Amino acid sequence: MENVQAGNWYLGDPLTKQGHELEDFREFSSGRPAHVSDRLTVPIDEPGRRLDFSTAGAGATPIVHVRVATLFAEMAPSDVQLIPVSIKGCPDEYLILVATRLVRCIDDEASEEVLYWKPEDERPDKLGMYRSVFGMRIDPAQVGDAKVFRPWGWSGVLIVSQDIKAALERANVTGAEFEEV
Repeated sequence: MENVQAGNWYLGDPLTKQGHELEDFREFSSGRPAHVSDRLTVPIDEPGRRLDFSTAGAGATPIVHVRVATLFAEMAPSDVQLIPVSIKGCPDEYLILVATRLVRCIDDEASEEVLYWKPEDERPDKLGMYRSVFGMRIDPAQVGDAKVFRPWGWSGVLIVSQDIKAALERANVTGAEFEEV
């Protein structure tokens, strides 16, 4: 989760080499490997202090500095995909962090509030899926060996293991904020 504060930069949606928005910006938060053929560019929508961990645009795509990407690659190589991006006006190396695992682990009973799409919502494409999750809690028994993942049904959330959280804190990574689930 990104810690958004005044004075920090805010990144826009990743763009193709031609400057077009991607067909599906949710590709980076689906919990599956992303398919990108060309190098992407990320615009700076709001200038400010550069962060080691940011989210870009409407899709809340994680953008990480190379030192953070290295940490993820070393600690969870089978759980992440790292896609190099160019950030306009920024000489440092940044990458999109894609969690490549989707884990069915939300504990409905332990979570504060879980709502599902119902027939009266008139969204048959979402019927029975999560509509909202407040105070999310997960069932650790369902997580297995995953260290970085997206929860099935609520994939806008990026979950990292306790050891990765501790490593990010030891490295004084800017922009990252954690909430226990």
